[in-house]
Amino acid sequence: MNKVMNSLKKAIMDNKVIALFVVLCLGCMFIADTSVSYVVGEVFSRFSRNACLVLSLIIPCLAGLGMNFGIVVGAIAAQISIFAVVHFGFTGLGGFALCLLLSTPLAVFFGWLVGKLYNNTKGSEMIAGLILGFFAAGVYRLFVLYILGGVIPFDDPNLLPRGFGLRNAYDLTGNLKYALDDISFLNVCVVLGVIALIAAVVTNVYGKKVGQVPSKKSTMQKVVIGAVALVFGIVGRFVPMLNVLFGASRLVLTDVALFGGLGLIIYAVIKIALSLKKGEKAVGKLIGFGVLGVLLMVGTVIPAVRAIYQAVQLPSATYGVIVLFCFFNNWIMETRLGQNMRTVGQNRAVATSAGIDVDKTRIIATCISTVLAAWGQLIFLQNLGTFNTVQQQDNVGLYSVAAILVGGATVQKANNRHATVGVVLFHTLFVLAPLAATKLVGDSAISEYIRMFISYGVIAVSLALHAWKSAGGKKDKEKAAAEGQTAPMTRPLSGNAKM
Repeated sequence: MNKVMNSLKKAIMDNKVIALFVVLCLGCMFIADTSVSYVVGEVFSRFSRNACLVLSLIIPCLAGLGMNFGIVVGAIAAQISIFAVVHFGFTGLGGFALCLLLSTPLAVFFGWLVGKLYNNTKGSEMIAGLILGFFAAGVYRLFVLYILGGVIPFDDPNLLPRGFGLRNAYDLTGNLKYALDDISFLNVCVVLGVIALIAAVVTNVYGKKVGQVPSKKSTMQKVVIGAVALVFGIVGRFVPMLNVLFGASRLVLTDVALFGGLGLIIYAVIKIALSLKKGEKAVGKLIGFGVLGVLLMVGTVIPAVRAIYQAVQLPSATYGVIVLFCFFNNWIMETRLGQNMRTVGQNRAVATSAGIDVDKTRIIATCISTVLAAWGQLIFLQNLGTFNTVQQQDNVGLYSVAAILVGGATVQKANNRHATVGVVLFHTLFVLAPLAATKLVGDSAISEYIRMFISYGVIAVSLALHAWKSAGGKKDKEKAAAEGQTAPMTRPLSGNAKM
């Protein structure tokens, strides 16, 4: 019993930030007394918009740059590309692809500048990034409110009704709204399948070139995933039932839960069988996948849960891009560049001794993060459909950092799980807290203040808990070192020792 309690206590302490915000979400849910279907729908919608922005924070964190508040400049690069695309009349998926092409070199340039700044402010990157975000937002406002049209000729009555200075808000309907969200799931499977097969080939070729050949298991996984996705995407068009279920751009959560749960069960059973065949114990994580799959499938036949499932529709292409972001973060950490980033993040002196160009590696990490943030902002805006041309970038860094910290990340450690869990918890609280405050106070105008309080409060609490944990670890090390030093003094004399 004591062992179980100690394990439970350790699990809670290791995930104390997540536990705290789960309790807050449950408390707000109880006070707000709102529909579960509404909350679940809002969280899934916000997840598709914000996940890519949060995932862009992982690489610089592993490279020792902390939380990159400087992703604001990536968002600005995305917004500038939108002005050009809308001005020249490109729409739909073609317009969205052109935004990606235009924003990427701009984001690389901005990321290079930010990386140079971080290299000159080592140890204070988060503060520098935060101030940089405010500075970049100010320069951006000067550009869109005066320089564009006032200094640089830009004749577009639709965007600049006065001849200079962009209108405060712009509706992307008919231009870029849902450009990515409207791609069907079968098309997503084809694209993901092709990307997975290309990744398997590229990683092998690149690995042989640099002397880091990936394992056969890793290569086979990519090939199998790619082949299954490609075949499903092609065959599904000709099978009426599959075409009805997966031919639409948005998937009903009921179908996702049913087929996703079945996939998890099959995956868990196969992996457990292989483990037992090798004489190994079934990993608890695999058993957890199987249990989760069963729960998802059971939920589709429970009326109350099924009603919640039916109320949620997922944009398949957007979620497919989120999966690609996660795979990219994992893949780059397996490369030599990723290993260099990890070494730099752990100890710059050791990295320098190993012949790694620390400054260059940090700049590359910042550039990658900025490009991913630019793409994430494009995904956010096409999903939202409306564009606040002056202030849209203001809270990008703040909300993204708050979300990943809620997921349990620290300034030195972050991964895909922290990002995805953090987005879910942060935006659940983001939805529920204003409703709960309105219920308690009776004033709906307070909701915006509550949101800002949550954002800043999340960052403060998460960093404080991380500092508390770090201080505890430091004390333990000091205590162990002190015990190590005093141990020879208290060691009993052996029988052969002379008095």
